[in-house]
This record gives sequence, structure tokens and C-alpha cells, in this order.
Amino acid sequence: MLTPSRLKLARNRRGLTREQLSKLAGITTRSLLAYENGTQRPTPDNLDRLASALDMPTAFLLGGDVDEIPLEAISFRALSKIPAGKRDMARSAGRIALMLAHWIDQRRAIPMPDVPDLADADPETAAETLRNRWELQRDGVDNMIRLLECRGVRVFCVALDCHEVDAYSFYWNATPFIFLNTTKTAERTRFDAAHELGHLVLHASARPARRPQTEREADRFASALLMPRASILASGLRNASAEHIIASRARWRVSAMALAHRLHELSLLTDWGYRAVCVELARLGYRSGEPEGIAAEHSQVIMEALKATQPDTSLVDQAASDLHLTVGELRKYIDGLLPTDSASHRRTPPRRPTLSLLP
Repeated sequence: MLTPSRLKLARNRRGLTREQLSKLAGITTRSLLAYENGTQRPTPDNLDRLASALDMPTAFLLGGDVDEIPLEAISFRALSKIPAGKRDMARSAGRIALMLAHWIDQRRAIPMPDVPDLADADPETAAETLRNRWELQRDGVDNMIRLLECRGVRVFCVALDCHEVDAYSFYWNATPFIFLNTTKTAERTRFDAAHELGHLVLHASARPARRPQTEREADRFASALLMPRASILASGLRNASAEHIIASRARWRVSAMALAHRLHELSLLTDWGYRAVCVELARLGYRSGEPEGIAAEHSQVIMEALKATQPDTSLVDQAASDLHLTVGELRKYIDGLLPTDSASHRRTPPRRPTLSLLP
């Protein structure tokens, strides 16, 4: 029997309205509404039509009931600028990733979440408090994704067909999740991960609507976490030139622009000096990219789960079979977090779409 919640999940995952799915599947809009409401069952032929139109195995539509992630539970950046269809696509993709997370949980031990609620602290203090609690090294964070996973935060990719959506985060059954747009530079992805951690630490309990103030707070938290005040002040970067900043960014594994902003934030660059540095960095290509940047970080949790599968079966093949999804669908949540030449999961790097990054 068709599961109504799965039909709606699959339709939203593909970014389709009922009218659009009606045309693709050759089924009336009235019937689709009845299917989603659970007041009518499709014929076997119509069920196959739906599965084909949605590019989902028929078995997926027949699985157990699924709860929808409430929109208010998710920290979407610049929510008002995201088309409703793309927002629902990303939210539905997140729900499928929860299924994959549960599948992984059954195969390896996951650390219990250790993300404190520091809503009453200012971002700089919250970052320093977290650094002390997690006993982080003086100069920053060596591997942001590994750090999150060691503290029980589940990390997945924002699906490539949702590239208009930036990184986002939410709690599900008391477990924190962060989704990263891995088509960006490694430095930007690290900062996004720290930014989303900032939302989990500063805003999860109250869950305020995303607005410029909360975004600035999360940015300030990320800067303070990745580039600790004491380390920056002791670095000798007062009035640093663009060349000096470029040469120093690898110490904290951040972008040149992020380091320049942090220096300005800590009054090590004057307003005029900061503007001049930004102009020069942009001229050198550091506004749109990160020439000779760091290597991408990978998910230890996913890599270890991959090793736990049968030797002749890859993670996505086994997971796709168990979760009744296509291999292509499963890859969208993990490929950007795996080494491209992984011995146990060879893959072709996904074609990078043209991004329209949200502020």
C-alpha cells in the first residue's frame, strides 16, 4: 500500500507541485491529492507511474510512515531569499539523510552529542567556552568536520540539486545535524560548519527566526572558534598586508578574506587598512575563490561506516538497497564528504553547478 507521507516526501524532494507531478505521471491532480491524504489508493499501474516520475524505487513509496522535519526546526540562511520549492527540496533531502544516518547508526557506535546551550553568552565568549570544554588546540581547529563528528554532530552534504540553499542545521530527536554545501572551497566549507555550530550553540534553544543579527552572531562565533583571539593577537599581523595575510592563512586553515575580517574585528586592521586589503585580495582572486587553498575535509563517520559494509558492497549500494533509494540519490548526501580516490568508494567527482551563493 502506498504510504501518503512518503509520496509527499518524494514529490517535495523533486521540487514538484502536484500539478507538475500530475503531468509527468499522467495522473489527475485530484487523484494525487487523494493519494497524499490517504483517502484513495493508486492502482498498481499508477503506483509505477508515480515511482518512475519521481525517480524513486516503488518500494520507497511503500515503506513505513515518515515524519516531516518542521520548517521552523531548520536554520536556513537567508530563508526569505530561497524559493519555496528549493527550500522544500532541501528539507526533504534532509529527511532522507536522517534515514541514512539511522542506517549508519546501526552499523557503528556514534558519540553522544556534546553541544552545550550557550544562548546567554555573547558569540566570542561562547566560542571560548566551547574551546575550553572541548580542549581545543591554541591555534584553531585542525579538522572541523572530524571535530563535529567526535562531539556527536551528524554531518552530511546539501544535495547538489539544492545548491541554491547554503549550509543549514537542526536538531532531530536531540541529535544535532549540519548540512554543508561542499561545492565551495574547503576554507568556506569549514567556516560554514563553524557558523552552523554557532547556531546550534547560540540559537537552538530559543530557535529565533533567521535574521541579520543571528547571522552576524553565528559568523562572529565561527571567527572566534577558528581564529582564537589570543592566537590572532600574538601572531604579529597588526597592519598586515594582503601578501602577509595570504601567507599566514594556512595557520588557521581559513580563507584570506576571513582572516582579514578577523584582524579588522580585533582592531589589528584599521577601517582604511581593511578596505585596502580587501581590494587587493579581490584583485588577486581571493574573493571568489581560494588559490592554492587547503585540501577538503572528509567525514570519518561515513568512511568508517563504509569500511563496515561487506567487502564487495559499497556503502551507497548497500544503503540504497536497504533504504529503497537509488544509488544516485544516496550519493548526493555523502560524495562531497568522501575522498575522491577512496579505495573502498571510487567515484567520479560531481560536476560543479554554477552557484548563486546566499549572503
